[in-house]
Amino acid sequence: MPTNLAIDDVLLEQALEVGGLPSKKATVNEALREFIARRKRLKAREAIGTIEFAEDFDYKADRRKR
Repeated sequence: MPTNLAIDDVLLEQALEVGGLPSKKATVNEALREFIARRKRLKAREAIGTIEFAEDFDYKADRRKR
């Protein structure tokens, strides 16, 4: 979808230089992908230690049921 954004020219130029991508569009799309991936990693890291496991769970028995 076409979108008009006011993007900081200095940041965009730096991203183009550092990223080495062929266009502004490719640079912005890559930046968005990296932003999303980073946020997902942070969210996953926050989940460490919050999941309770059943000590008596028998995964082999669960496989046999299938």
